[in-house]
Amino acid sequence: MDSFLHSATELLILIFLIIVFMQSGIDKVFNWKETLSYLKEHFKDTPLESLVPALLGTLLLIETASGILCAIGLYQLLIIGENTIAFYGSILSCISLLMLMFGQRMAKDYEGAKTITVYFMPAIFLVYILQN
Repeated sequence: MDSFLHSATELLILIFLIIVFMQSGIDKVFNWKETLSYLKEHFKDTPLESLVPALLGTLLLIETASGILCAIGLYQLLIIGENTIAFYGSILSCISLLMLMFGQRMAKDYEGAKTITVYFMPAIFLVYILQN
């Protein structure tokens, strides 16, 4: 219990990121065709149009890796008191969100880009906390 109380902010943000990225990865796997179809339409008439399948696969891998690293980091922080893996997970989470932000901006979906900012704030805050 002391580990949780001592690192409550880090643990809660890690849980948040695990939910966000594991759910997103699972959703992409089980709804691949629908997601790919939606994104092809979303990026129509942008420089990313022909790259959508490769970018979706890359995003799937990075989001899933983010979720897994955050889960391992959660365990490591709770049990061992070490935050190295959590730090890497938080950085990869930020990279995932920056990739999403770039895509939304390329598609001129400014409302979607604003939504990603809401996820980015706790992720970058976790990076800050864990590096100090």
